[in-house]
Amino acid sequence: MTVEPTIGIVIIGRNEGERLTACLDSIRDAAARTVYVDSGSTDDSISNASQAGADVVELPMDQPFTAGRARNAGFERLCELHPDINYVQFIDGDCRVAEGWLDFAARYLQQNTDVVVVCGRRKEIHPKDSVYNDLCDFEWNTPVGESDACGGDFMVVAAAFSAVNGFSAALIAGEEPELCFRLRQAGGKIYRADQLMTWHDAAMHSIVQWARRTQRAGYAYAARSAMHRHVAGGLARRENLRIVVWAAVLPFMIVVAGSLHPGGWLLALLYPMQLLRLRQQIQKTDPEAPAGKFAALLLLGKWPEFYGQLTFLSRWLRGAEQTLIEYK
Repeated sequence: MTVEPTIGIVIIGRNEGERLTACLDSIRDAAARTVYVDSGSTDDSISNASQAGADVVELPMDQPFTAGRARNAGFERLCELHPDINYVQFIDGDCRVAEGWLDFAARYLQQNTDVVVVCGRRKEIHPKDSVYNDLCDFEWNTPVGESDACGGDFMVVAAAFSAVNGFSAALIAGEEPELCFRLRQAGGKIYRADQLMTWHDAAMHSIVQWARRTQRAGYAYAARSAMHRHVAGGLARRENLRIVVWAAVLPFMIVVAGSLHPGGWLLALLYPMQLLRLRQQIQKTDPEAPAGKFAALLLLGKWPEFYGQLTFLSRWLRGAEQTLIEYK
């Protein structure tokens, strides 16, 4: 006889407004087992979550707000209220859960006991509102099958999450790949299912927002690499190296080579060549995507990513507080 698994939900948010209301509405049938963790919102998020039936946790302001810290607090509260929880669905407050996902994910974890995290397809609600939203939607479409990591929305085996002590509360971004790294080291598997999971509202309408979000990604790569610098193989080393090469090493080489000989400036042709390569890769993945625009953003993004790396390095070396990099 198969025992029905017990699912709990942890939602995190900060000033998400109507997006949080839509998120709560999407899981209203599971509201009795839902914890909402608020990170200093100044809007109606707390009252809206309470009215929707969720248990509300307000993070104290004595420590920096991070998604990892919020999710850990939500998980702890959920286990206090419902110690029989088998699986926990983490959701960002700017997302809403697709119909049928919770049951699908729980069944998958129940039937595949070697898998500790399952995630599905996250889609943008308004991909055509801006090229930045559209690029997000493209990037969410990760390969189906066993994976190294997941994003902010996923279902995890509660016991496995507890066994690795949850998220790193110190990371201001990129905490999910870091968690998955430790879960895989402990013998668990991460699986990306071919199933619609959540709808996300990036709400990015300006290049400044995009640059801030991209800066945060560079910061996260550097932070994860520093955290696991003593582990064989490390974490995010390839991503960090790629950023440094395109944003710093190659420009330096071009200037030096060009100052020594006019032919040295030809090294600059590596950029349009990379642009063409990225465009071809995008077209192969999604023939209907605006490949030229996406390729340009991915290449230009190396500079805000590099700035994010430098931001982390500066704070880390000075022992400064790791504060959020927000883009909306």
